[in-house]
Amino acid sequence: MNIKNINKIPSPCWLLEEDKLLNNLKLIAYISKESKAKILLALKGYALWKSFDICRPYLNGCCTSGLNEAKLAYETFKKEVHTYSPAFKEDEMEEIATISNHIVFNSPSQFKKYAKKVKEINPSLSLGIRVNPQYSKAPKEIYNPCGLYSRLGTTLSNFDESILKECDGLHFHALCEESVDALENVLNIFETKFGKYISQMKWINFGGGHHITKNGYNVEKLIEIIKKFKDRYNVEIYLEPGEAIGWQTGNLITTVLDIVHNDIDIAILDSSAEAHMPDTIIMPYRSDVIGAGKVNEKLYNYRLAGNTCLAGDIMGDYSFDTQLKIGDKVIFCDQMHYTMVKATTFNGINLPSIAIKRTNGSIDILRKFSYEDFKYRLS
Repeated sequence: MNIKNINKIPSPCWLLEEDKLLNNLKLIAYISKESKAKILLALKGYALWKSFDICRPYLNGCCTSGLNEAKLAYETFKKEVHTYSPAFKEDEMEEIATISNHIVFNSPSQFKKYAKKVKEINPSLSLGIRVNPQYSKAPKEIYNPCGLYSRLGTTLSNFDESILKECDGLHFHALCEESVDALENVLNIFETKFGKYISQMKWINFGGGHHITKNGYNVEKLIEIIKKFKDRYNVEIYLEPGEAIGWQTGNLITTVLDIVHNDIDIAILDSSAEAHMPDTIIMPYRSDVIGAGKVNEKLYNYRLAGNTCLAGDIMGDYSFDTQLKIGDKVIFCDQMHYTMVKATTFNGINLPSIAIKRTNGSIDILRKFSYEDFKYRLS
C-alpha cells in the first residue's frame, strides 16, 4: 500500500481503495452480463454506504436482513431491496413491505402470517421462502447455515405446500467463502430435494458465500452453471455476495502506542481485535500485516495487541525486518468486509475513522468517530 502522507490519516482508520473495489465490481458485473443472473450486495458483509455511488452501476440492488438494512438500501442504494429475516417483527412489517421489492420468509408459519398483509400494503411485492437443503460447505460450524439443528430455512420435511400459490421464489444459503465446485454440490442436493417446486417459481436465490473475487475462483464455470440452471427451469437467478465485493479492497491502519516486554515483545496498538476486527477472533484467522511475516521469519518478533482491557485482545504474533517504534504504523490487510458492520465501542474505544483512497491517489476522510458516538448508543 503506497500512501503519501500516511501520518495525516487519522488512526485507527479503515481505508477503502476505490480502484480495488472497482476491480471486484467489474468482475461481478461481467458474471451478471454473461449469465443473465441478478447480483445483489449483501449489506450484512459490506455496508459502507458512502461507497454506494461506486457500486450502484454494477449491481442490481441489495439484500438486507431486516428493517434497518432495508432502509439503508432503500435510502442510499436506490435499486432493488430484498429483505430476509429469521423472524420478522409485526410492528416493522408495514415499513419493510413498503420499501422492499422481495420479502423472503424463513418458515411456512411466517409466510402464512404475513403474506396477505404485506401484499395488501405493496401488491408488487414478490414473496419467497428460504429452504434448508441440509447440506453445506462452510469452514466453521458457527458459519454453517445448514448445520445440525439450524434455525435458518425450512427443511423439506417441514415444507408446507399450501404456500405455493403465493410463493414466487426459493432462497437457499449454504456457502461461506467457498468455490464454484461447492456451489455445484449444493445445487445437486437442492435440486434433488426441492426440484419438484423449482419450475413453479419465478426466481431462485443462490444466496451468498460465493468467493467470486478470490484468486483462482472459476468464474467461467459459475457462469455456465447459472446459464444451465436458468435453461432447465426458466427462472430468474439471484446471487448475494457481500464479502466477495469487499474482498481485498482496503485495510485497517493502526499506530503503535507502546511496546512492553513479558518474555516476548508486545506492541500495543490504538485499535482492537475484539472491537474492530472481531472475525479474527470468531473465525478465527490471522490477518496479514503489510511488511510483516510469521514468527521468526524476519529478525524481530512482536505480539500485536489491542488497547482494551480484554486479555485476549490480540491480533497475533508477527515478525518484522526492523524494530517497531512508538508511532509506527501497522496496517492490517483486507479489513473492509465483516469489520465495520460488526465493530463495537467496547471498553470505550473509539471506532476507526473511515476513508477512501480515490483512483487519483487522493484521500477522502468520510467519517471520524467521537465520544458522542460511544455515549449515545448506550442511552
